[in-house]
Parts: sequence; structure tokens; C-alpha cells
Amino acid sequence: MADTTNISWADMTFNPWIGCTRIAPACDGCYAAHLMETRMHRAEWGGPGKGNGTRVRTNAANWRKPLVWNAKAAKEGTRPFVFCASLADVFDNAIPDEWRRDLFDLIRATPHLVWLLLTKRPQNIAKMAEKTGGLPENAAIGTTVEDQPRANINVQALLQASVDLWHAKTRPLFLFLSCEPLIGPVDLTAFQEYPKSKYFTDALRGKVWMRPEDNDIPTTRFVQNGRDYIGLCHSIQWVIVGGETDQGEHKARPAHPNWVRSLRDQCAGAGVAFHFKQWGEYVPQLGSVTLDDDPEISRFDWMEWTGEEWENWQKPMWCDELDPDHSMIRAGKRKTGRFLDSVEHNARPAVPALTLKTDAA
Repeated sequence: MADTTNISWADMTFNPWIGCTRIAPACDGCYAAHLMETRMHRAEWGGPGKGNGTRVRTNAANWRKPLVWNAKAAKEGTRPFVFCASLADVFDNAIPDEWRRDLFDLIRATPHLVWLLLTKRPQNIAKMAEKTGGLPENAAIGTTVEDQPRANINVQALLQASVDLWHAKTRPLFLFLSCEPLIGPVDLTAFQEYPKSKYFTDALRGKVWMRPEDNDIPTTRFVQNGRDYIGLCHSIQWVIVGGETDQGEHKARPAHPNWVRSLRDQCAGAGVAFHFKQWGEYVPQLGSVTLDDDPEISRFDWMEWTGEEWENWQKPMWCDELDPDHSMIRAGKRKTGRFLDSVEHNARPAVPALTLKTDAA
């Protein structure tokens, strides 16, 4: 709810209301819940065995801020990105339709802003947008993907929401993913509708493909890297990746560097914007950060990836013992930074500029 934000992939944040319900592994270390429930007591978070919790609408002064941002953007000829909502979920089942309708009216009234509607409930997007007069044309829709099981659910639901919105003639500005916290490897190029299906969806390229040996219609063959592309579908235009931070009693889970590299390379191969937000509490190798007591780092926790799980080692760790492919050191968010293989990835999807309409227009 600020004019600026420390979130690297947004320019402002706006929260029309506060409160949510934990529904996925990504929610285990929820920043919003720790801040608004545990520390500030603004709302109660729901979850298994706790019900829906509570929702609190923010005040009128907060709702006027986007109008100011929009006027400034119009004057400067910019399209700032507004993250909505960092302390809630726009497509939360527990939110009254009237609240969401008010939000969508505000979004339509601020056309120079690019609204990033991030949800863990992409299956709700199309039906809830329909109840509020359709998705505003300056809104992008995105979903959280923390690992492959969640990707298999949420990415396909997001693509289907995009299809449904297009049919309703209220298409989103673009589609995006927030792979934060990244707690497992994710392949965004090979989704199957059901386990034994011969058809795969490449969500980054917007294409459907088969293995060449499974395609018995030679005239449709367009094979690249062992994939026979046979059709088109909606696609993801932006992938954001980030590691986890500690939140109260919840201790962060490391993001393996190869998981991050894989998503970077998948995006590069498909020409999709890639943004790396942070490593979080853990950094993949000593050479990527400067620690106060380098080279002796016995006061830092470290973890080893076994191929299936993280093992926490509580013993002194020296530089020459590090396995850079499997070891992660707890150094804290302030030290771990945002560099991946010495590169800072800040890409965003391109959006068209807007001009002010005049009475003569």
C-alpha cells in the first residue's frame, strides 16, 4: 500500500483488503500472515482446521492512491507496475463480489497503471471476473508456482482462465508466474492434461506438442529438439523466481541453484521475460556473496541436497568443503542478494504506452 516498494518486479503495491486463507505449500511461510496477523493483528489468516479467517477492507485514503499514481504516470508517459495484492488474494472465495467490483472499477479508472493480479486460485479468475463486469484491459493475471505439483495445477488453470477471458472478450494484458518461494524443480514446457496423454503443452511457447513417434499424421510434423509441435495455445509472458525468507517460526527452505537456472534457461529458449527476485535466506556457494568471517563460516547453517530432500548440517563449514552444486549456506537475505551466476535478471514484459485523451479526440 505504498507509493514505492522494495519488491523488485513491481513499482507500487496496492491492497484493497487484508487477509487470506493458506491453501498451498507456498503459504507455509506467508510474509503477509506473519506481518498482518502475528505482528500487527490486523486480520486472522485462515487455513486447515482454522476456517476462512477474517478479511478487512483498507480505508478510503488508501483507495485514492492509485488515482494519484495514474495521473503521474499519464503526465510522464509511463506504465508503472502495481502488485495487487501483497497482503491478500484478489480471487479469494471469501471476498464479497462487491469488493472485487469496486477494485475492478478502480483498475479501469487508472488505465496508465499495469495491474498485476497475482493469485493462488487461478481457477476462480474467469468466473469472478465475469461477476464484476469482466477483467479490466490493463490487468495482467498471474499465479503462484512453487514446485512441479503446483505447476501442474495452477499453470493449466491460468491458461484456461486466459482462454475463458478471451471468449468473454475481456482478455488479460499478459500472463505471468511467481515461482516464489521456489521449493522444487519446475518444467513449464511439458504439461499433460492426464498422465497417459500423448499431447503436451509448452506454456512458454504457447504450443502443443507430441513425441514424433506418437504422431501418425506426417503432414503436421514440425519437429524441434525431439518435439513435434502440432498446435497453438495461450502462453506465459513473464516468469518471476525467488527464494524463501524466514517468517517467524517458519524457517526458509532453500532454492536449489539448478532449479533457478532451469527456469532461466527455459525462458531464454522461449523468449520469455525472466526476473530473479532474490535468493532468500540461503545462497548457493560461498563465492557468490561476501561473508563477514570469510573464509571461516562456522556460524552459518548450511544444507546439502540429496537429490530428494535437504539435509541440515549443524557443524563447522570451511570453504574447501563446499560442494557448489549441492550446498546452500544460510547467510540471510541482506547478504544473499539477487545475482544468478554473476548476472542480475530484471526483465519485464513489454506493454504499450498510452496517451491522454483530450476533449477534441
